[in-house]
Amino acid sequence: MWVQLRCGLEPKTLAALAVILVAAAVFAGIHFWSAGPEGVEAPDVVGEAAHGPGPVTDPDADMAATGRPEPSPGPAAVPGAGGQIVVDVSGKVRNPGLQRLPSGARVDDALDAAGGARPGTDLAGLNRARVLMDGEQIVVGAPPAPAPASGAGGPAAAGGGTGPVSLNTATADQLEGLPGVGPVLAQHIVEYRTEHGGFRSVDELREVNGIGDRRFADLRPRVQP
Repeated sequence: MWVQLRCGLEPKTLAALAVILVAAAVFAGIHFWSAGPEGVEAPDVVGEAAHGPGPVTDPDADMAATGRPEPSPGPAAVPGAGGQIVVDVSGKVRNPGLQRLPSGARVDDALDAAGGARPGTDLAGLNRARVLMDGEQIVVGAPPAPAPASGAGGPAAAGGGTGPVSLNTATADQLEGLPGVGPVLAQHIVEYRTEHGGFRSVDELREVNGIGDRRFADLRPRVQP
């Protein structure tokens, strides 16, 4: 009524103006409400598995699934003491010749590989428990080393016996019967034989302490492995 009286508006015009004002107020309210901030729900963590630490694996489970163990970062296992040696078995055996045996085999193993000794063969002078060396020759049934002779000739006279002395089976007393070999040198020969598992050849006498070229030349025709 105040606007109608103040502005001199007719009732129809006033009603139309009121409708416009109400509509404007409603429009402004809707616009204000829609422009306000809206709450946003936080998304699920998707990349946690991708950025997190990798899955912990069980080596035993992997070996069961793949059929092979995981490689070890350490050094490779040391190979066993396996391997082979080759020895020559000759003399009174059923199958003489080269025999291939595992490392650490003994003289008795070489006899078995050669079919065993022939009936009636005397093995008393053969050390069947001795560990073999590669390239060694084993003579089965060879005559035993001659025993030291007693008498005026003394130990040196024993070197004049028939047949060479076996470096691998002779005792210290028997070795003393060789020319130029006394108790000390005989002990050196026995110690070398024990340390190296026996003599593979007569030439190894050069490596024994106390045997020079001249003494070796005297001993060579009188000894055998």
